[in-house]
Amino acid sequence: MTVLVTGGAGYIGSHMVWELIDHGEDVVVIDRLSTGFDWAVPQAAELVVGDIGDQKLVEQTMKRRGVDAVIHFAGSIIVPESVSDPLGYYLNNTVKSRALIESAVRCGVRHFIFSSTAAVYGSPQRNPVTEEEPPAPESPYGTSKLMTELMLRDAAAAHDLSFTALRYFNVSGADPKLRTGQSTRGATHLIKVACETATGKRPRMEIYGDDYPTRDGTCVRDYIHVSDLVNAHYLALERLRRGGGNLVANCGYGRGHSVLEVIEAVKRVSGKDFEVVRSGRRPGDAVAIVASPERCFAELGWKPVHDDLERIVAHALAWERALAKRNRL
Repeated sequence: MTVLVTGGAGYIGSHMVWELIDHGEDVVVIDRLSTGFDWAVPQAAELVVGDIGDQKLVEQTMKRRGVDAVIHFAGSIIVPESVSDPLGYYLNNTVKSRALIESAVRCGVRHFIFSSTAAVYGSPQRNPVTEEEPPAPESPYGTSKLMTELMLRDAAAAHDLSFTALRYFNVSGADPKLRTGQSTRGATHLIKVACETATGKRPRMEIYGDDYPTRDGTCVRDYIHVSDLVNAHYLALERLRRGGGNLVANCGYGRGHSVLEVIEAVKRVSGKDFEVVRSGRRPGDAVAIVASPERCFAELGWKPVHDDLERIVAHALAWERALAKRNRL
């Protein structure tokens, strides 16, 4: 049995590949390397450079490697960019996901785990938000992910396919062993940007909006360590292989931090002060969103071990230093 990881050379995907390798799984990665890096893929995994929309390539790979499960990360993830380029996001996140699901069905792949997002909720009326909250995405990014959830639901009803869709909150941090981390140039993740600023890679950073109806005027998010997140995926894979049914579940810690609180944590952990510029709101940004992770706990037996903002920041800072050293070589 082989697990296909799409986008496995990217930030979360590469952590997933390491998690699978650590559990003794056979892994093949398909990634077009638009934002990922070939060096981020462990040597124990096969890397196929290509696009998930290339059904011939995907199906050849599935058949050649005997793929029994797909963990699907490939896609575009920047909310403001989705507002300015909605058709690009519907192509990359929805149309190509449809092709991947069809290829999985054709090749007899029985298990499918999908990288969804809390953006499907928009700005929920209640926090922490449960999976029972009606979806109300406020960006094409969120809508593109929700559409893939719906396609999976319908495909699973019609075919011998079971799926899990994990709705991520704000993924941060890096592998504690420093084997991989967030390496994308020009990344927009708050902790990544703040750590780049603290380590001198950026001269300053911006806060987008400080007039939101929150405790300090800045947006509130639930920050989850990437290692805890990929562990939830592995548990989801084990559950599907045991015959577990279709599942949609939140992946977060159930506690929110504001933008200003995160920046202060980075300053505190790094021991560095840095310039922060206040700018206007960005289109598509939700005010506050915090996960209710109870379903993930109950269905997957998930027990996070990195649920601490300063630990997340410390691992992210350590990766920035390791990445700087790598880039100098």
